[in-house]
Amino acid sequence: MAKNREGADLTSEEDARFDKVVNDIQAAIEKEAEILYSKKVIMEANTPQNVGRMAKPDGAGAITGPCGDTMEFYLKVKDRIIDQISFYTDGCGTTTACGSMTTKLVKGMDFQEAITLTNQDIIKALDGLPEESLHCAKLAVDTLQKAIRNYLDGKEE
Repeated sequence: MAKNREGADLTSEEDARFDKVVNDIQAAIEKEAEILYSKKVIMEANTPQNVGRMAKPDGAGAITGPCGDTMEFYLKVKDRIIDQISFYTDGCGTTTACGSMTTKLVKGMDFQEAITLTNQDIIKALDGLPEESLHCAKLAVDTLQKAIRNYLDGKEE
């Protein structure tokens, strides 16, 4: 239960007003997001796929972008195919959306084809990004490429 400024429990009327304010703020945030971002970006940001660090990956890479967001990719390769892939980020919703979409695009792909993925491929798959978020797609691609190069470096040993 929420508390008032004095630390006492809110009355049912105060609690209802508090809930209404919270719901109004949430609705305003969602409405603004729908103006700036495509439905795919919002969906991937709110329900990302393949999230988490992977134990004993065949390849891994991490990069911190110019905005301060860090992206990590982990992959397992079987017969030249990216069999499993996951990502982790401490970044914003757009970075999360780009990481999630990247994993969906390259899972099941030959690693040599996956390394050619571009930020434009991610942007297109997300039905676009605002100008100020384009760097998130680049961060995802750069990090994926680093993970694949890490895999290839391990294969040469």
